Amino acid sequence: MPDVFLSLGSNIDPEIHIPAALEDLRQTFGPLALSSLYETAAVGFEGPPFHNLAAAFVSEEEPAVIARRLREIEERHGRTRNSQKFSSRTLDVDLILYGDRIVEADGLRLPRDEITRYAFVLEPLSELAPQRRHPVLGQTYAALWAAFDKTGLAQKRLPVPELR
Repeated sequence: MPDVFLSLGSNIDPEIHIPAALEDLRQTFGPLALSSLYETAAVGFEGPPFHNLAAAFVSEEEPAVIARRLREIEERHGRTRNSQKFSSRTLDVDLILYGDRIVEADGLRLPRDEITRYAFVLEPLSELAPQRRHPVLGQTYAALWAAFDKTGLAQKRLPVPELR
């Protein structure tokens, strides 16, 4: 069964939405592996800092099914789709990896290119799966994080949230 990796974030009541989302994910997909929680400055807009982390689980469900279920979880937590790409949000849960598969179908593109573009995705992923290799680049996530340009990075590690 493939390992499925997610990137989660919230900057509207994250102390409520992140733990609740993790509980929803656990109930939907089973046991989760979690990275640390990170506080990250908003990227692309002025706003409160985000709380971000990576989560992983094992599933045989197809990526499109998982993505649909993630969207349902976001919506249960007040996520709306009419907001701008770079804006505050109650919850953002993105499917970023599905095993080593490269997927371009059903509106999905895996692995997500945000992995190598944003510290708030790469650092938690490199913590959770340091020796796993990016399916396209062939480098480990630890190596990708080590090479990441951290100039001006406004991100710090927080304790892992408790599940409710």
